[in-house]
Amino acid sequence: MNIYEALPLGAGGGFWFCLIFLGVLLDWVFGDPRWLPHPIIAMGKTISFLNEKLNRGNHRKAKGFLLLFLVLGLTGGIVFSIQYLLYQVHIALYLIFNLYLVSTSLAAKTLAVEVHKVKNALMSGNLAEARVQVGYLVGRDTTELTEKEIIRATVETTAENTIDGVLAPLFYMFIGLFIPVVWLNPGVLVMLYKATNTLDSMVGYVQEPYKDFGYASAKFDDLLNIIPARIGSIFMLLGGMVLGLNIKEGYRIYKRDRYNHKSPNSAHPESVVAGLLGIRLGGNNQYFGEVLEKPTIGDHINPLVVFDIRETVSIMYSSEVLVVIFSVIMAILVFSF
Repeated sequence: MNIYEALPLGAGGGFWFCLIFLGVLLDWVFGDPRWLPHPIIAMGKTISFLNEKLNRGNHRKAKGFLLLFLVLGLTGGIVFSIQYLLYQVHIALYLIFNLYLVSTSLAAKTLAVEVHKVKNALMSGNLAEARVQVGYLVGRDTTELTEKEIIRATVETTAENTIDGVLAPLFYMFIGLFIPVVWLNPGVLVMLYKATNTLDSMVGYVQEPYKDFGYASAKFDDLLNIIPARIGSIFMLLGGMVLGLNIKEGYRIYKRDRYNHKSPNSAHPESVVAGLLGIRLGGNNQYFGEVLEKPTIGDHINPLVVFDIRETVSIMYSSEVLVVIFSVIMAILVFSF
């Protein structure tokens, strides 16, 4: 079997790794250009359509499982079909399409740009604009948030999305390097992860009308993030150390508070950031007019300040760099034999 025949199988790992590495660089430089169609938008429209059709009447939990199966089936089937067709036409088209999948699955640049909009609004004293901007990032009600609550919400979502939008996609792409199954190559695998993550962000709430309907999506997202959240949090700790932050305190808070959340995964990255920065996160939030009680994460050593937003973005980038460096070393070791 030549290398081109091996590529669609998830073999030819060196070529796949080069695509992933180039995708990371493209994300750092360009983010998600507005002119480029984004697969997450297509996923979101599909989920919205199915939500309108299925989220009604009785048996909503069963319908939620149907939603999950339909979205994952459509995502995997469409992505692999396009891969297969482009491969039949020309290997270059196949490689370009997979580079597109890789770069659009990563959200470091886009996340940094969006959270800096919140930071800039706060620094200019425009609290109303900051509430609007943070409302694009979080699911909680933001219309009456104070400055401190806006900072907390922004830091929390940046920490969480360091896993969901950056490190977990990388994890599943690298896992795909070692799966010799034609329909589980890195491009398909990362799109299945992003579809699950999009489902969770759209319907995975404990409030109505999603309590039963979003159950399957929320639980499957929790399952897929169990390993990335824990491994990624370690890289976030190391990234904080590189930045000169207090890794000892970061580890202490991580060890103590990593389960202080209704989600089995969300408190892992949040506790790392809280410890590294010496701030307190968590606490009650309002969703759809209903107050959701949450435990706190971290100690109130330092007050929440706008600068914490920039520091959290720095932790995101430094942890991603470390993951890439670690992956390069692993790739050299694996593919040299």
